[in-house]
Amino acid sequence: MSKIGIVIEREYMERVKKKSFIITTILMPLLMLLLMALPGLMMVFMDGSETTVLVVDNSGSVATRLTDTPEVKFRPATPDVTVDSAMQIQDEGAVLVIPSGILESRRGQLKLLSNGPVPLAVESAITGQINKIVETERLKGYDIDNLDKIMDEVKSDVTISTLRTDKGDSEALSSELSYGLGIGLTFILYMFLLIYGQMVMTSIIEEKSNRVLEVVVTSVKPAQLMLGKIIGVALVAVTQMLLWGVLLSVMSGFILPALLPDDVMSDIAAVQMGNSDSIGHQDSIELIQAMASLTNVGEVIGLAALLTLFLVLGFLLYSSIFAAVGSTVDNVQDASQLSSFAIFPIIFGLIFAMVAAADPMGPLAFWSSLFPLTAPMVMVARIPAGIPGWEIALSIGLLIVSFLGMVWMAGKIYRIGIFMYGKKPNIKEIIRWISYK
Repeated sequence: MSKIGIVIEREYMERVKKKSFIITTILMPLLMLLLMALPGLMMVFMDGSETTVLVVDNSGSVATRLTDTPEVKFRPATPDVTVDSAMQIQDEGAVLVIPSGILESRRGQLKLLSNGPVPLAVESAITGQINKIVETERLKGYDIDNLDKIMDEVKSDVTISTLRTDKGDSEALSSELSYGLGIGLTFILYMFLLIYGQMVMTSIIEEKSNRVLEVVVTSVKPAQLMLGKIIGVALVAVTQMLLWGVLLSVMSGFILPALLPDDVMSDIAAVQMGNSDSIGHQDSIELIQAMASLTNVGEVIGLAALLTLFLVLGFLLYSSIFAAVGSTVDNVQDASQLSSFAIFPIIFGLIFAMVAAADPMGPLAFWSSLFPLTAPMVMVARIPAGIPGWEIALSIGLLIVSFLGMVWMAGKIYRIGIFMYGKKPNIKEIIRWISYK
């Protein structure tokens, strides 16, 4: 085995044998499965809590027209009940006070008195019903016949289904779904780059402070040692990502469908066949589309493969920066300032990724997905929207070229920095190290 292979094997085996690696590798997919199944299970099985509201109606025309909902049960107060006396009634969850001029006021102010927190759904149910009652009463002043019938006939509930003509009129993911998926994948990549990148830096600092590197470099060239550490830790990240991909594919293809009710699975099958009109839960069509994507094993594998690819390339690029930083300092505290050269671009990449997920074809999304330091995060955020393949290929090519250049620069810094003790170099000195032959 070559010397660099020995370094790779040591770095890899040292980390994959740790209990923390095994535990997180197993638990993370289980957590993701729970997050995947929870919305669908909540949609079918979960019943919201009901709040009883005592209504003190000073207008005299609203309380009797309020109707109960699954979230709130209205109970009109008798004329002799005041606000003070209503608060003494223990059986009520809250007391709603309607002002006398609610029908005439442009911005009526309701008061909801409660001894504890009030669910958001309760407030929405109250304001929604009262707004409708007030609007109806005001419209009656125009003396229009069959007003209720007219209002029902003019109501509209328009939905949109996006078809990609560049993909054979296939139905695309909704903007909300592709945005959420892109942001989720970006955060995973962001987490991996920071955690494993700083792992490389910390490993170098520890070995340098223990003077282990002085012994190791007698057998291995500094450039080989640095590259072995980078590739070894990269393989750890890839191993964890591949295991997660396999576990998630099994869960999305077999376990998740078994957990969901039959009517939800029939709606998911309809979406996957491109027949969205036959969905039974039309009020939850976005959620059904999300579940359809999560249970599509081929789509899950494709996204996992691209995520792994950009993870590897992004990690190789950033870990070379972290390695250079680690070689120039003696402790983690001193590394905090210099590591900002790697951390800030990752943070900017996350920010640009949020913009790119909302507007995948915008100029900021396009150029930031090609700029190597932000490309891994931004491109992962754009991929769920179905961007052209040549853009992905170009981004990958630029990342490879940038990695090779960064490794060359980091190697120059590393071969000198690992022998420097007791002094934190400034930027000018680091640049001078790069120019040394």
